[in-house]
Amino acid sequence: MVTTTRSRRTAALYGAVPLALLLAGCGGGDDGAKPSAAPPAASTPAPATSSADPQAAEKAAVIAAYSSMSAEQAKAYGKADAKGTQLEKYATLDALGQIRNDLARMKAAGTVVRGGIGHDPKVTALDTTAKTPKATLTDCVDLSSYETYDTKAKKVIPLPTEQPLRYVMTVSAEKWPNGWMVTAINPQGGPTC
Repeated sequence: MVTTTRSRRTAALYGAVPLALLLAGCGGGDDGAKPSAAPPAASTPAPATSSADPQAAEKAAVIAAYSSMSAEQAKAYGKADAKGTQLEKYATLDALGQIRNDLARMKAAGTVVRGGIGHDPKVTALDTTAKTPKATLTDCVDLSSYETYDTKAKKVIPLPTEQPLRYVMTVSAEKWPNGWMVTAINPQGGPTC
């Protein structure tokens, strides 16, 4: 059954990969920014096109907020503690509740995260005309460098065998007076990517 399989996958995933870890830090545990190479020199500037995305700046702001939250999560999950992070700046109470539950489970189990989680977020829906603007992101989560480390046993806990290393996860966000905030995280994940 799909529901039973998904429930088992989710339960196994929570055991080794806390929800918010799926959002924690890009790549190798950096601050969420991908390494950038200098752009090639151009002899003439690129012409402006009339087909440019009119929502490009707003989409970039949504992704920036999500990436900043991911970087703060990486800090929290690296020590199983939110102290010293700015999670409240990027996540609403609902999303923070999910993160705090994961941190409590990690602390009780004596686990932390080593390595990093790769992200490739894209804004797939954006409504800036609503009273509270809303956005949906899909993120290709990459767990290939991720490790759950048992601080008591001093060993890495392997991911469940049924856990894909790359899969699509969805995230919801809203624009509040101080900027975009992550409101919900779907930890079950979707298809592989």
